[in-house]
Amino acid sequence: MYCEEHKPLHTKDRAHAAERGYGAKWQRERRKFLESNPFCVKCYEEGHITMATVVDHIVPHRGDQKLFWDRGNWQPLCEHHHNVKTMTEDRYVEYKF
Repeated sequence: MYCEEHKPLHTKDRAHAAERGYGAKWQRERRKFLESNPFCVKCYEEGHITMATVVDHIVPHRGDQKLFWDRGNWQPLCEHHHNVKTMTEDRYVEYKF
């Protein structure tokens, strides 16, 4: 069982991507951002080059539209680094990626 705060993260009733803000406008902006920022910043910090496939919100927006659309809060990541971040920092506020 999950507490009320975290229940939406683990339910099949979670809103679809478009309902959470990841619709056509996001897809357009995501594509443009990745064209301008094609490499994963975490892989680069580790000394290798990997194509980014995900636009990550550095500070999780948690529905805050201002934070969602703030390009200064975006970073290009590969799927691996995005998954690591999502399972650690984004889930647990006290964890720092």
